[in-house]
Amino acid sequence: MNAPTDLLRDPRLYQLAAVGQAADAVACIGPIPYITRCLDSVEYPQTNRWIFPVVKGASAVGLASVTRSPALARLTAIMLTIYFTLAVGSHVRVRDFGLNATAATSFLLFYGALAATGPADR
Repeated sequence: MNAPTDLLRDPRLYQLAAVGQAADAVACIGPIPYITRCLDSVEYPQTNRWIFPVVKGASAVGLASVTRSPALARLTAIMLTIYFTLAVGSHVRVRDFGLNATAATSFLLFYGALAATGPADR
């Protein structure tokens, strides 16, 4: 790796992020109690929570497509940047500045960096 952006452009990082998104999608199906508490804390309506496994599953597919469709993987990173911007905004709105807001902010920065650099050309 020659430049600092080489790691961010590495397709394996996109694939690793895809695994994380897929695991999160599965965790949202139930959802596990931790996720329920997080969504309750930001006052997200229970009737709309079905969307999270769908969105996270789709994002896993988009990120995993990095070797076949780098443009789709980058678009997915852009959309996840928007998603986490909204998530951080939800935490700020309810003045939740704890661990969940920190995690959302970290993911916002991560996906923002992926969106800004894009995957390496193969």
